[in-house]
Amino acid sequence: MTSEIIADPELDPSATFAVDPARVRRLAARVVAGGRAETFTRTSPMTGGPIATLPMSTTEDVTRAMAAARAGQRRWARTPVAERERIMLRFHDLVLAHQVELLDLVQLESGKARRHAFEEVADVAIATRHYARAAERYLRPERLAGALPVLSQARLLHHPKGAVGIVSPWNYPLSLAITDAVPALMAGNAVVLRPDMQGSVTALAAIDLLHQAGLPHDVLQVVLGSGSEAGQAIVDQADYVCFTGSTATGRRVAMSAAERLTSFSLELGGKNSVYIADDADLDAAVDGAVRACFSSAGQLCISTERVLVHESVYDRFVPRFVAAVSDMQVSSALEYGPDMGSLVSPEQLATVEEHVADAVAKGATVRVGGRALPEVGPYAYAPTVLEGVTAAMTCRDEETFGPVVSLYRVADDDAAVALANDTEYGLNASVWTRDVRRGRALAARIQTGTVNINEAYAAAWGSMAAPMGGMKASGMGRRHGAEGILKYTESQNVTAQHVMPIAPAFGLSDRGYAKVMSLGLRALKAVGRS
Repeated sequence: MTSEIIADPELDPSATFAVDPARVRRLAARVVAGGRAETFTRTSPMTGGPIATLPMSTTEDVTRAMAAARAGQRRWARTPVAERERIMLRFHDLVLAHQVELLDLVQLESGKARRHAFEEVADVAIATRHYARAAERYLRPERLAGALPVLSQARLLHHPKGAVGIVSPWNYPLSLAITDAVPALMAGNAVVLRPDMQGSVTALAAIDLLHQAGLPHDVLQVVLGSGSEAGQAIVDQADYVCFTGSTATGRRVAMSAAERLTSFSLELGGKNSVYIADDADLDAAVDGAVRACFSSAGQLCISTERVLVHESVYDRFVPRFVAAVSDMQVSSALEYGPDMGSLVSPEQLATVEEHVADAVAKGATVRVGGRALPEVGPYAYAPTVLEGVTAAMTCRDEETFGPVVSLYRVADDDAAVALANDTEYGLNASVWTRDVRRGRALAARIQTGTVNINEAYAAAWGSMAAPMGGMKASGMGRRHGAEGILKYTESQNVTAQHVMPIAPAFGLSDRGYAKVMSLGLRALKAVGRS
């Protein structure tokens, strides 16, 4: 069942999915934009029809948003962590209570199936609960070893950066707009968010819930507009930049931030692999590989585009995998049941079609899929499995970011690790084996920020206490865990010295001081002091 804010074409064949105009006006009021701002109309990949019209922010609007955020941040930083926790836990409850509306919006803007939209709702709830409950522990001052035992007493403090700029992508319009903002806010920062225009309605609905939970309005500012204008203005003005998107754009963000000596974190592209070992539970591996490859129609940075199969099980695994993919239900329905939804845009559809056509022209075989599904939606494409992909084909090394996966036969574990690492990317991987010890050993050799054993991606993604991010061209920095909140802080070492200075004292000459210190340093080594 759809939420009340959505017009349902099943009830009114003349209607397109659209957000109620009164709701749009309320959400639009959250955007920092001038009274005569230009507008843009959001369309849905489900139908190609309009769903909402929203204002666009200029560079000057971003400047105003930054100023307001910095003013609010000074008050917010003085708010006790316990009060920030209460606000975030209220938000957690509101997200779950309003999930029908959020699920509808995620589907309308991204085209994904409802089960994958729910992953976003669950991710926001899990991340919010984790940082609400763990922030005090992550942020509390720490006692550290000083230069001299007892005499030097060191304390580590964590201060908020100030106004954090977050530029989030279209593929996870709820999760990636919010889950990076929550730890930044819990650390005492303000946030200026530029969600992708393709995911702006969902992001605004979530921000409305944050404000309902009690978050001061000036502490979370929202600007809308193109990456080249609004996004770049955030990069040029924020005290810290968090960016999720393509590797090409991430490199430009890094260069811009580095020019100002501004810290940043990047989660970028991936060319992720699943390895099916010779001892894998094939029933579980088939199901897991389908989820790994086709969740959110492959428009997930940590989804799989390469399935590596041990040669001893290749001929048993592949027919079962292909049959499972053939049985997938692709639909644009706003309801649970379908296995996969649509691609998000004509540009994504064009990329997928180009990669498949190039592979086929150069000798690859389409085992299943390989065609658009206009009967499902204007940008829908069938889940596709390719065999015989070579280095001459574009899809071998470039990220497709769609429901296309290539099969590879490998001789042993070493060959699987070598192929998994044979890419410029290093974001996520998955290993399927009945021997978890073997799986952990293999995982340690794969050059990715996360590796899942006997799970597609959700185990590592949902483990909020552990860091998540990319190696190589897949990014810099981490989200989740201690790193996911401390990156939004400045570390400060405050050390008090007692009784005597670290210098000649009590009548000691320089030579005598050096002799006494040398004896002390030898003693510290002897007793095992670090």
